[in-house]
Amino acid sequence: MTIPSSLLAQTVLQACKAYGIKNIIISPGSRNAPLTLGFTSDPYFNTMSIVDERCGAFFGLGIAQQSRKPVALVCTSGSALLNYYPAIAEAFYSRISLLVLSADRPVHLVGNGDGQTIHQSQIFRPHVCAEEDLILTDDIEKNQINIQITAEVLTHCLKENQPAHLNIPFDEPLYTTNLEYQIAFPAIEPDTQAKPFDLSAEVKAKWQSLPKKLVLMGCMSPGVLSNDAIDMLANDPSVIVLTESTSNIHHPNFFNHIDQLISAFSDTDKLAFKPDLLLTMGGLVVSKKIKTLLRDFQPQEHWHIDPLEALDTYFCLTKHIISEPNEVIRHWYKDAIPKCSDYRTGVLAIAEDRQNRHQSYMRTIPFSDFKVFDLLFQRLPQNIQLQIGNSSTVRYMQLFQTDPSIEVFCNRGTSGIDGSLSTAIGAAKVTNKPVLCVLGDLSFFYDSNALWQNHTPNTFRIVIINNRGGGIFRILPGPKNTVNFERYFETAHQLSAKHLAKMHGYKYYSARSTGSLKRQLSRLFKPSDRPKILEVFTPRKLNDQILLNYFKHLES
Repeated sequence: MTIPSSLLAQTVLQACKAYGIKNIIISPGSRNAPLTLGFTSDPYFNTMSIVDERCGAFFGLGIAQQSRKPVALVCTSGSALLNYYPAIAEAFYSRISLLVLSADRPVHLVGNGDGQTIHQSQIFRPHVCAEEDLILTDDIEKNQINIQITAEVLTHCLKENQPAHLNIPFDEPLYTTNLEYQIAFPAIEPDTQAKPFDLSAEVKAKWQSLPKKLVLMGCMSPGVLSNDAIDMLANDPSVIVLTESTSNIHHPNFFNHIDQLISAFSDTDKLAFKPDLLLTMGGLVVSKKIKTLLRDFQPQEHWHIDPLEALDTYFCLTKHIISEPNEVIRHWYKDAIPKCSDYRTGVLAIAEDRQNRHQSYMRTIPFSDFKVFDLLFQRLPQNIQLQIGNSSTVRYMQLFQTDPSIEVFCNRGTSGIDGSLSTAIGAAKVTNKPVLCVLGDLSFFYDSNALWQNHTPNTFRIVIINNRGGGIFRILPGPKNTVNFERYFETAHQLSAKHLAKMHGYKYYSARSTGSLKRQLSRLFKPSDRPKILEVFTPRKLNDQILLNYFKHLES
């Protein structure tokens, strides 16, 4: 085993072992050589090479998203580190643990014209839970401060489920090695402290007494909410539960097409729907319509259940319940009789009407973005994982039924299009389910360097909805038929993924009609010795009108 001579490198390596950080994403460079030598020669670590640091960081985010354990990102000095920032911001708002290990020049070279040198200290604030610089030293006693700093940063990363950053200065020579470690990182004591639960009788009594309670589920990993807790909420007639596709929550009594349900509400409907209490759990919410409704028709109280933080998204937050949701829900319903209420009854009838209108509309529309999603969701295999791109893609998805066996993930922390594909491939690397990534053309081409690596399983599939530009900008208010709009907002183009697929060894299919899409979807999901791409070309200037007419149809 190759052990770097650098005490700093040894400190970081031993700390990662002590804290159980096994997955290491390395981007090539010279200044990070001590770390690269140590990680790649130690069988404890699972190392992966990704040339593009931005893609590498999102790839690591996908692994951390699935494993729910920190992933380390290792890069050289200079602008390489800056390329991590989009994924760091996403990890911060999605509460995913990434550990950035950036190599740096010695302090006396920074700001003095040395090559590949920038000010790396504190570069990710305020989007990390901890960020520190180690001290360059060859003295074992002085290195104790580095051991302490490293332990503190890694502790924050694990406990807070957020990214952290260690900046590590290395002096030349960079490639010298030892036969054994010169330092021992202290053993980590397991965290046995019980998490607090807000189980007050007063809160329970208030929950049971209110006749109109609205529960809104944001982004959650599969399995976060237990089946018994789901059933307790589903069997309470005084509770309406709204779920997004990214919540991974399913029950026949829950409402999982929020925009479809509420888009045609009259003011009378909105007042009847307005809850006495809004209860939220999970991460950020996709639907703009529900955010607007709850801000305009605010409940008397808003409680949020989460062990770490509560966001005042609807500007009426009154209580942060610092707990895990399962324990709270079980406590509220233990030995309790659900409140008599007709709150949910009327909404069930509206939801059935909306679904009938949805089906009738889908039978009439021509080939388009909307039709592609209709055909896709009719043909999705069970027990797969969906990684969904942002912008219009995730919004279309919210209008269709997802089989409960399918896991859904989307980078909704910052809602950017920049790393969806890289994240999906990282997730596919470690999950035991086949992964399908569905995204738009701009998102695919923006992140096409994600294909430039050797870690993609043969079960991985990509569906690109290529409408020749940023289709969501045609849906949003504003002028559409101007040169400036097409060039600077929609960014119209004539690109195809065909040559990229060939270059990176993917099987490639394309579709331009309902019939060809049906045929290609049947081919897409068959087993293969290579990953596959299906590129679906839709009419650029028709998609927006079909979607806008859909919501008019719901109102008619």
